[in-house]
Amino acid sequence: MWAKWQLAHGAGCTTLPEGETPQSWAIIALCPHPRGESELLSIIQAAGWPIWPLIACSVLAMALIFERFVSLKTARIAPPKLLDEAISVSSQSVPGPDVVKQLAQNSALGEVLATGLRALNSNPRCSESDLRASMEGAGRVVAHRLEKYLSALATIASAAPLLGLLGTVVGMIEIFGSQGSAGGGMGSGNPAQLAHGISVALYNTAFGLIVAIPALIFWRYFRGRVDAYLLTLELASEQFVRHLLRHKK
Repeated sequence: MWAKWQLAHGAGCTTLPEGETPQSWAIIALCPHPRGESELLSIIQAAGWPIWPLIACSVLAMALIFERFVSLKTARIAPPKLLDEAISVSSQSVPGPDVVKQLAQNSALGEVLATGLRALNSNPRCSESDLRASMEGAGRVVAHRLEKYLSALATIASAAPLLGLLGTVVGMIEIFGSQGSAGGGMGSGNPAQLAHGISVALYNTAFGLIVAIPALIFWRYFRGRVDAYLLTLELASEQFVRHLLRHKK
């Protein structure tokens, strides 16, 4: 038995203390939500505890997507004219440490190109294999940094539907359990209440898909963008190595 009866009178409601029952003329109903309360919050409360991991996944996915958008800007990775500028600066002689440091701090491409210049500064007779090895090592470090958090975003895209399904299964178990324990067995439950409970349980599946679909889309987008950047870095590095070898000769 409810601890309180809520009586609807027009747009408002009246709450009776515990133990008192409403008069025959009263209409028993749930009080309407305050205007300021979000309908989404009501859905979250109705969906139960399984939806909270999905909310955490959605917040984490939004943070990762924002971070990747900021980190994978073209100006931070491979500025269009940087290679031409590096070739122009090093056409006469190998730049000094200060210029190389500025180049390395410019972008990810600048970091790879600066590695080749450092190798020549430290050993002017550096062989072609050593020069390529040093730049390839810097390229692997940059590639690892570009792929940062992409695996986490892919995990969210894969796990969110499963978490939603888990919430739906848990909700269905609770619904059928309450129907079976009410009155004289399974046939004594309220069909309207059962239908409402099923719809509430399906909120978890819907929310899981709402989280997973954008996460999967952005993961594919960032994956393609990283692959394009890696190809640009590889081609630019190869061109710069050939330039440095001609200069050394």
